[in-house]
Amino acid sequence: MPLTDVQLITDGLIRQVTEQAERSPRRRMNHNFHSGPEDNPHRFLNVFLKGSYVAPHRHSKPPKAESFIVLEGYVAIFCFDESGKVLSRHLAGCGPLPQLLPAAMKGLEPARGIDLAPGVWHTITAITPVAACFEVKPGPWDPTADKEFPAWAPKEGEAGVEQYLDSLLGV
Repeated sequence: MPLTDVQLITDGLIRQVTEQAERSPRRRMNHNFHSGPEDNPHRFLNVFLKGSYVAPHRHSKPPKAESFIVLEGYVAIFCFDESGKVLSRHLAGCGPLPQLLPAAMKGLEPARGIDLAPGVWHTITAITPVAACFEVKPGPWDPTADKEFPAWAPKEGEAGVEQYLDSLLGV
């Protein structure tokens, strides 16, 4: 098997992507393992820094499932109904639990990851300084139709993002 057919997720790769996330205004960065938008499935290392905001969204047109496995740190994941009411909250990660968990995460049994069915409204955010996830979802990727955003939550970069994220976390 040619070496180019094997890609490793190493501590060094996580550090490299973390450094890129630190330079990004979005406070997150991904490293694609798939070779292009037409590949199926899409596989990537997604590194989130604490405070990164992923606007609530769903993958429904076309319907796509999405999975996250946390390799380092902890994330909070929220699922919503059509009106924006939180239906469920999940703590995912590995390693020692953070001593100062956000109020919304207290009492939750940590999982190593999550698998979301197509069409589930959701968001994810790091609750440790760094959270590295392996993410998988079906391709192809069309940036104009990949995510549907609701009217009930701010979009990335809009006013009120910090307050909305704090309200979800119970900060």
